[in-house]
Amino acid sequence: MKQKYDDLSFQISKQTTQKYSTSFSLGILALSPKIRDAIYAIYGYVRLADEIVDSFHGYDKDVLLSRFRIQTEEALAEKISLNPILQSFQQTVFKYNIDKNLISQFLKSMEMDLYKIDYNSDLYKEYILGSAEVVGLMCLHVFVNGDKEVFEKLKPFAMKLGSAFQKVNFLRDLNDDFEVLGRTYFPGVNILNFDAKEKSQIEKDISEEFKCALEGIRMLPKSSKFGVYLAYRYYISLFNKIKKTPAKVILKKRIRISNSRKFSLMMSSYVQYKIALI
Repeated sequence: MKQKYDDLSFQISKQTTQKYSTSFSLGILALSPKIRDAIYAIYGYVRLADEIVDSFHGYDKDVLLSRFRIQTEEALAEKISLNPILQSFQQTVFKYNIDKNLISQFLKSMEMDLYKIDYNSDLYKEYILGSAEVVGLMCLHVFVNGDKEVFEKLKPFAMKLGSAFQKVNFLRDLNDDFEVLGRTYFPGVNILNFDAKEKSQIEKDISEEFKCALEGIRMLPKSSKFGVYLAYRYYISLFNKIKKTPAKVILKKRIRISNSRKFSLMMSSYVQYKIALI
């Protein structure tokens, strides 16, 4: 029965999420069971593309990403794929009416990662849109169960949250992105001279996006509100730790929050959720 393959496909997307991200895995567990598989499918898909451009050194990344794009288009056209992650993703796209333009925008940003780009303000915004904001919008399609009216209402907030998450990632991975991958995303910033003033300006931008995003989280359906809020709390905790870390230190090591801290945040977030503080 094909159902066995479908079940396997979603299971592989789930395992991919658990392998790569403790934070998102815990956040997804806080979602309603009815929508968990769909979010695992989206994460598995974007992770696979991300791995191509970030990790597959020594291989022709252009060819691999181009093939991945073609396989994505084939999966969406034929509504089936022999790649389990693409199989679970295409099913999710059709079930929740995910706009295919979001997928194209995402892949465009992944292509940008194949080249050393001197990011100006416009290119930076375009990259953030495709690499983070549209991923938030894919998830929002699931959270609102395909309801277009509710989607449009919450769209700006989902984009802000995705953007804030990505910019925190940029700060956290500043050293690896520059030293290993040769990338610098923040426009006008010379990593070799990265200082407290530049760091503070970036953090101010992120803080404003987090503030806006929280308004949208409060308006999410019950099935997704706690899970998204939990992910928000994880990233706020990481962000606060980064803010307390000097610019020169960030250039030398990757800032993390411990698993014990994540579980503590999960418990406190649940209490806040239950007493309706969000």
